[in-house]
Amino acid sequence: MDLEVKWSPEAKEDLESIAEYIARDSEFYARSVVTEILSASRHGSEFPFIGRVVPIIGDECIRERFIYSYRLGYPVEPRRILILALIHGHRLLGNILE
Repeated sequence: MDLEVKWSPEAKEDLESIAEYIARDSEFYARSVVTEILSASRHGSEFPFIGRVVPIIGDECIRERFIYSYRLGYPVEPRRILILALIHGHRLLGNILE
């Protein structure tokens, strides 16, 4: 199952903000975190259901993956996964569908 992986504009902004925040202390670590997040998102194309069901939502098609301290939230659609949110693991996802 190879699905297309798309990033929402908001998730792209989240990734940029995370990279900028981490880079204040370490450019190396910022690149490492971004690389790992992008790699995890690409693996979603082959294994979209590898992430866990978001507990607060409870829908089998709404998944999240944890990368370091961050949560990558995405719905699994028939032909793609859409990265909707990338937030710190301690924050609540809220309703990522809106």
